Amino acid sequence: MSKYFCDLHIHSCLSPCADNDMTPANIAGMAMINGLGIVAVTDHNTCKNCPAFFAHAKKFGIVPVAGMELTTSEDVHVVCLFRNLSDAMEFDSYVESKRAKIKNKPDIFGHQYLMDEADDIIGEEEYLLINAVDISIDEAYREVLSRGGVCYPAHIDRISNGIISMLGDFPPEPNFTCFELRDSEKYPELCQKHPVLCDLVKTKASDAHSLTSISEADFSIEIDDEDYSSDKVRNSLIDILLSKHKEKS
Repeated sequence: MSKYFCDLHIHSCLSPCADNDMTPANIAGMAMINGLGIVAVTDHNTCKNCPAFFAHAKKFGIVPVAGMELTTSEDVHVVCLFRNLSDAMEFDSYVESKRAKIKNKPDIFGHQYLMDEADDIIGEEEYLLINAVDISIDEAYREVLSRGGVCYPAHIDRISNGIISMLGDFPPEPNFTCFELRDSEKYPELCQKHPVLCDLVKTKASDAHSLTSISEADFSIEIDDEDYSSDKVRNSLIDILLSKHKEKS
C-alpha cells in the first residue's frame, strides 16, 4: 500500500473561468512541485483537454485521471472520473449531444482553449461550456457508471452549484458512493445535518482555476500499487471511490 496525494478536480484553460496559463503541461508541472501523485483534469462539460494532460502527466510522473465537471439539468455540479481516456471521450461525445449551443463570448466569460501534446493551442471551443446540460443527476450517475467510472457531487459545502444548496438536502437517490468537499473542517457539521454522508467516501479537492490554487500534499488515498502501473493505480482509485456501491452489489 502506498499513500497518494490527490487533487481530483482541476480546470484547464478549456474551462472559460480558468486562467489561460492552466495548460495541461503547467498543471502537471505544478502538481509535481506540490507533491501530488494523482491528478484529474475536470473541465466544465468536456474532456477534450484530457488527452494532452495524459501526455504531460507521464513526463512529470503524475498518475492522470480523465474527468469532467458536469453541470446537470438541476444546475448541480458533479465530478465524473473515468478509468481510461476512451471511456472519458465516449462520455464527452454523449455530453456534447446534450449541450446547449450558445456561442461563447471570450471577452465576458473567458477563452476556451484546446491544447495538444506540445502544449500548443490547436483551437478554441466555440460554444460556452458552463451552461447546464440536458442531463439529470440520475442520468449522469447511470451513464458514468455504465462506462465503469464514478460520478459524485462536487463541493457539497459550497452554495453555488452544490447539491445540498440546490436541492435542499443530500438525496438518497442516486446511490452516490462518495462526495467532494472544498473545506474538510465542514465535514462534522455536514455529517450531523446529513447522516447519509457518514457512510460515503469523502474526497477533498481544489476545484482549481489557477496554478496557485492547485492542492498541495493534503488529501491522500491509500492504494495497493504492487506491480505498479499508472493504469493499475487509476483503476484502484476508481474502485475505492465506488467501494460503497461494490459492497451493496
